[in-house]
Amino acid sequence: MSNTAHYSFFQGVERNFDKAATHTRFEKGILEQIKACNSVLQMKFPVRIGEKIEVVEAYRVQHSHHKLPCKGGIRYSMDVNQDEVMALAALMTYKCAIVNVPFGGAKGGIKINPKNYTPFELEKITRRYASELVKKNFIGPGIDVPAPDYGTGAREMSWIADTYASLRPGEIDALGCVTGKPVSQGGVRGRTEATGLGVFYGIRELCNTAEDMKNIGLTTGVAGKKVIVQGLGNVGYHAAKFFYEAGSIIVGLAEYEGGIYNEAGLDLEAVVAHRKSTGSILGFPGATDIKNSLATLEQPCDILIPAALENVINASNADRIQAKIIGEGANGPLTPEADEILLKKGAIIVPDMYLNAGGVTVSYFEWLKNLSHVRFGRMDKRFSENQNNAILKSVEGLTGKTVTEIERRQLLHGPDEVDLVYSGLEDTMIGSYHEIREAMLKHNMTDMRTAAFIVAIDKVGVAYEELGIFP
Repeated sequence: MSNTAHYSFFQGVERNFDKAATHTRFEKGILEQIKACNSVLQMKFPVRIGEKIEVVEAYRVQHSHHKLPCKGGIRYSMDVNQDEVMALAALMTYKCAIVNVPFGGAKGGIKINPKNYTPFELEKITRRYASELVKKNFIGPGIDVPAPDYGTGAREMSWIADTYASLRPGEIDALGCVTGKPVSQGGVRGRTEATGLGVFYGIRELCNTAEDMKNIGLTTGVAGKKVIVQGLGNVGYHAAKFFYEAGSIIVGLAEYEGGIYNEAGLDLEAVVAHRKSTGSILGFPGATDIKNSLATLEQPCDILIPAALENVINASNADRIQAKIIGEGANGPLTPEADEILLKKGAIIVPDMYLNAGGVTVSYFEWLKNLSHVRFGRMDKRFSENQNNAILKSVEGLTGKTVTEIERRQLLHGPDEVDLVYSGLEDTMIGSYHEIREAMLKHNMTDMRTAAFIVAIDKVGVAYEELGIFP
């Protein structure tokens, strides 16, 4: 997509920015500064792969320094290019602003297909990339904090953290140089499912807002709503799981090999098990097979969550989408043309830069954990349990009644790290949804994406004004 000469992903982001900027009070110069990528590092470095030396192309872009450190993932893909990395870095700036995470946006990429390398070779490439970032001062707990993205995960993050620590001996906060690490290496519990859980919390809050549901002719709450999810990767699987557990009906699932649909509902775990044993979701008992994966998105449902690829809903298929709510789990699954078509139809589009910000929100919690050198809940879990126990005993003594064993466990439970992470994420997604909604009402618009950009531009603009960096 970003390889085509005529379409620049970064220009697409700028177009959305410009549309929203007309609704803000900032002078042109400040808007130009917010929009610009501050630092772009393009590098080529040699790595010995087997008998030969390969020259690897890689990037790290820091879009905004209005808050430090900068934050954003590193992707390993043959599609990595400067335009894509710049666009994703810009979106990270706006994403962090929307969910009140005090970071500037950044993004990184290495132009390789990770499937073509052994773990040992990937480790060599990753460590060399990390050492280049250290050399150029493009990484550090107060400078720039990478995270996983396409083609990378906790393993790569632990290699980066180790390389950084070895090149910065004695730096007490070294683990805070990267997030998405394994829990044993300073990671935080709840990071794996964070993005999917954030998608669920965001759409649940929309569904709980009576006025918004009335406008599109749906009842409040997510229970009983029919949901189609595209993509059973980390984001799609966890989003589907949380909707399923909340009483929604998963009627359709799509993967690259095709899609399945059953109006009565699909058992998510059974589908996952079926795919594991057969290599495909097709042929799932009781479901209708849809050979063309994208046609799954056009089936009847209330909520559609594209959580796989960019540009899957575009001018050619948007008018056939039946969902009233489209939640962007992936980055950029709808083109600007699709936005226009669906908004005219009266659908609500919940934009990626808000909806999939669960990952960066929980990354922020991990970074805080690394700087504080103590896991969440360690200081107050027992205190809470003892206090709850004392209150429960008093109430039981006064009423002469006792609660059941299950109720007792629920009432006495003190918060673990994962409880606090979920709670912090839930609060973030609910608060940010209402900030965006207020911007929509204030500017009398139905376009949530533009409203989200307005919220982001306002926050970054104020930060620049207060920094006083315009002499």
